[in-house]
Amino acid sequence: MRFITKCAKETFALGKRIGQLLHEGDIIALDGDLGSGKTQIVKGIARGLDITDEITSPTYTIMSQYNGRLPLYHFDVYRLEDPEQLYDIGYEEYFFDKGVTVIEWSEKIRELLPAQYMHIRILYGTDENQRIIDAKAIGPRYVEILEGLNEY
Repeated sequence: MRFITKCAKETFALGKRIGQLLHEGDIIALDGDLGSGKTQIVKGIARGLDITDEITSPTYTIMSQYNGRLPLYHFDVYRLEDPEQLYDIGYEEYFFDKGVTVIEWSEKIRELLPAQYMHIRILYGTDENQRIIDAKAIGPRYVEILEGLNEY
């Protein structure tokens, strides 16, 4: 499913709608160039999970946790040199917990992703504010989320 947003506010709103549709154990894998809007989507997802904390990119800490309707485990694996480094922080405890996991730069750890998740790729549009957001369901649970996004 493809979405085109015209500004950061619209990208945030799409993320918020996604967050409202998420359930415990859901995983969102985000990819896109630097500055494309991955963290903006995460901020929206957090708001959709009723999280009011300021969301920042956890680039130097790999994972940040926020609490709302469900816990949000926000991973940024940009600086990982080897996916195996995630074992050191016990990533499986987060991926398969009762919270929601969002992973920025997921292509770096593709082999560690579970069999089912939602993949979101963000691309630059025709101007500096426009974003093309492609969402793909990997598994039946995520088809439900995409169907919920039809109303967006």
